[in-house]
Parts: sequence; C-alpha cells; structure tokens
Amino acid sequence: MDLAYKIINDGSVTLPAGFLASGAIAGLKVSNAPDMALIFSETPANFSGAFTTCSFAAAPVKLCQQRVIEQPTLQAVIVNSGNANACTGAGGMKNAEAMADLTAAALKIEPGAVMVSSTGRIGVQLPMDKITSGINAAVAALDETGGKCAAEAIMTTDTCPKSMAVAIEIDGQQVTIGGMAKGAGMIDPKMTVPHATMLCYITTDAAIDNKLLGKMVADATEESFNRINIDGDMSTNDSLIMMANGVSGVEITAGSDNAEVFYNALKALMQQLARAMVMDGEGVTKFVNIEISNAATEADAKLAANALANSLLCKTAWFGCDPNWGRLVAALGYSGAEFDPGAVVIHYDDQPVVMNGQDAGVPEAELAKVLQQREFSVKVNLNAGNAGYWMWSNDISYEYVKINAEYHT
Repeated sequence: MDLAYKIINDGSVTLPAGFLASGAIAGLKVSNAPDMALIFSETPANFSGAFTTCSFAAAPVKLCQQRVIEQPTLQAVIVNSGNANACTGAGGMKNAEAMADLTAAALKIEPGAVMVSSTGRIGVQLPMDKITSGINAAVAALDETGGKCAAEAIMTTDTCPKSMAVAIEIDGQQVTIGGMAKGAGMIDPKMTVPHATMLCYITTDAAIDNKLLGKMVADATEESFNRINIDGDMSTNDSLIMMANGVSGVEITAGSDNAEVFYNALKALMQQLARAMVMDGEGVTKFVNIEISNAATEADAKLAANALANSLLCKTAWFGCDPNWGRLVAALGYSGAEFDPGAVVIHYDDQPVVMNGQDAGVPEAELAKVLQQREFSVKVNLNAGNAGYWMWSNDISYEYVKINAEYHT
C-alpha cells in the first residue's frame, strides 16, 4: 500500500474542492492590515475541533466547543485578529454569537453552521460596528483562490503567513487537505477535542464523519501542535477547526486502509504548520529539536522534554550559542522524571556533551559550532527504560523581550 503524499507549499485552505476564502480589513488593527478572515464550504461539511484547556478560555472558544458537540455540520468559520474577545463576560459571549449570526445572514446559511475565532488583545469588548463591516467585506471578497488572503488576515505578531496543502491519491482519485495557521508567541498549546494565540484551520474535500474526524484531529494534534513550545505560555484562544465537505466523492471510513493514508497526510500537514510556527516564533533564531530516549515511561520522557523546552536558561544559552550543559542537566533534574543521573548521556546533534552524568570532554568551541546553526538537536538518553518523546522548541532572544515589552495588542 502506498502511503505517499505530496506537500504543496504554496497551497491553502481553498485548494480542496468546494471551499472559498477571503481576507478583509475591518479596522481592528492600528496598522490597518487585513484583520478579518472567512472560510466557506459551498456545501455543508462534517467537522471537528480542538481548543485551549486554559480556564480563561475566550468567548469564541466556548461557542465553538458547544457547536462541536451540538451541530451536525459546518459551513463557515469567521476569524478576527486584533481583539481576542477573552475575559469579556456575558457581553463577549453575546458578541461571539453575533459574529456567527451576522456571517450566517450574509451567507444565507443557518447561524449554527458558523464557527468563530478571535485573536489579539485580552479583556476588551469587540467593536461590533467594525466587526459587522469586516464580515460584510469578507463575504463580498470570497474567492476560490482566497486562501492566502485569509492566512494573512489572521496574523498578529507573525512575520509571514503560514499556509500549505497536501495531496494524496485514494482509489484513483485525488484528495486534497489544505491548512493555514497563525502563531508566533504565547505558544505552548495543550489542546483537547472538543475543548497571541495558536489558530489553525484545515479543509478537505474528502467525506469523513464527525466521529472519525474528531479522532484524527485529536491524534494528529498530539503529534504536532501539542509538541511545540515557543515561550511556555498557553493562550486563552487556541483553536483548531477542520472541515470535510466530501466534494471529491472519496469517503474515508474508520479502520480502512484509506483512513491510514488520509491520517498520515493530515498529520504531515499539521506537523509542517507546527514547524512553521516555531520557525516564525517571536525573535526566534534557533529551531531546537528535543529528543528524549530510553526513559522509564513515556510520561517521564514527556516531563524531561517539557523541562528543556520551558527552561529560560536553556533557551537563552541556545541564543548565545553557549553549550552550557549544566542548564540542561538542572532542567532534567527538576523535571520530575525518574532516572539515574549517573547514567544520563546528552548530545548536541552528534557531539557528546554529557557522558554518564558528567562532562563528555568535547571542547566547548566544538559544541558551540553546533549551536551556531539555525537548527540543531538536543538528544537525551536517560538509560532508564525504552520510552521516548520529542518536542520542537527554540531560543529566547533580545528581540523576544522587545516584542513583548512593546506589544500591547
């Protein structure tokens, strides 16, 4: 069985058949950049979503969580950037519902068939006059090539839009999965199904029921967005929404070979988008692949990986190209993972850093050469069992502090 898929780097959410999208200016951003995005399926689509586990989940997140449970199909997602509509009480919930209602009315579809997302400043009510104008502009601009415009409209501190697609062949027919995402800071997602900000929207022209789609989204989220950590802060608005409209005529059923083919392609797309988010992180100069091997349990491996990914001392050392391995072992030591410190081995790429819990003896100048690369790996062998875990992280630079000191959303 051929599990191959083709990544289309210039693809978008409108590459799958039957989807339109747009980006428009509502006036929510001081820069007057596009700040309203719309994705529309010309036919009702099955759907699923994954959302932040933050207790202060934003109003649009709460609305979407409810609709994933209650609604059988979806046709549109309306997204504004520049205002998170989070911590806004009953008024914020009313405004989130109004965004869905206004979009549905303009598209002439049922209000329950619209999902809503917001990103931007927390604690400020939406200016509904601007929201209304932006929705009307987004509906008027809908186009089968509008995916890239939509990807630009959801950006906040991102330096570039993140949009791509994957093509696979199933039963002699092409199936396409398109995706767009935003996120450069406030990124440490822990999203569950169905429960600056990470937003992701995925479309496909395959036919998949909501139950199977939900499982695929949950599994692929655990293998992509839930494995990235830019700055250790989870957003109030993290959301991932996927629609499957079936326009290709190809049906994906649970337990079939086709389901495996489709899932592998979906996971690949989500991992590419997750990687793009880390590469575009606020002030990021290093992409760091963290690999934990031979842990006693996967839970231990995850604790160890998270400790390294969250350590400000490790992140700043990576920025300074300083191979200070004392910071690595300290983070591992307080991670909560069970292991024998005297058995730990650490490598930067293929260069030994720590052997049996002590200095491996490689000159620091040689180790520093590894850290001077745009990408490198931190490989930790705990020698405590057979479990492993990986994460993608980054450095913290002067620019990160500057961006977040000056950014008032």
